[in-house]
Amino acid sequence: MVTTRDIEYGADGMTMRGRLAVPDGDGRRPGVLIAHEGNGLDDHQRDRPERLAELGYVAFALDYHGGGRAYTNPDEIIPRVQELGADLDRVRALGQAGLDQLTAEPRTDTSKLAAIGYCFGGTMVLELARAGADLKAVVGFHPGLAWSRPEDSPNITGSVLVCVGSEDPLVTPEHRAAFEADMRAAGVDWRLNLYGGAEHSFTHPRTLDPATPVLPGIRYHEPSDHRSWRAMLDLFDEVFAAQNP
Repeated sequence: MVTTRDIEYGADGMTMRGRLAVPDGDGRRPGVLIAHEGNGLDDHQRDRPERLAELGYVAFALDYHGGGRAYTNPDEIIPRVQELGADLDRVRALGQAGLDQLTAEPRTDTSKLAAIGYCFGGTMVLELARAGADLKAVVGFHPGLAWSRPEDSPNITGSVLVCVGSEDPLVTPEHRAAFEADMRAAGVDWRLNLYGGAEHSFTHPRTLDPATPVLPGIRYHEPSDHRSWRAMLDLFDEVFAAQNP
């Protein structure tokens, strides 16, 4: 059994509305922070905490647009993401505000924390790690790699997994190469999974809805969605098991 509830909290001068999911039981469990895609905390992304709680994690899906808002028009999404990408201190603060909500939950084992992010949310969790957050694992699904502050990458203390589609026009081979060089120079435990035939937002089925406006190069890819999720769980098993006595 899983308990879910919405949590309102303040960040960036706004009232945010995130979703917390807690597994059944009394003991403390590893915590996972989730940062949504650029379109916002829509129904699909609000389901992710429950999905993780069913596997035994305390999970909190943060909000970085305010009010739990979900955009549907790319003409609204792009300016918002660009605005945030221009101020990485602001991005880090939004990520930290979400992490604070996760660690405030008594069932969260604060010695076992991970953060995952989708699209611009992937940028957010990578920057949160670069800011020195105590995260044992950081996972970016089709994350924006163009926005970064690589000089801070030596602050990353956990393992990093980035999952990217080979046909993603927004995460180019040049971006991947720069990320690889960054991780290598910083001495981070990292891996980059490249999924053949996958484009941007390959984890989100909304891109298959003909009524949903999406840009070219953005499309759900079911095999890569499932494979990248399993890769994330494998990393969690690895890093959290390593802490067990």
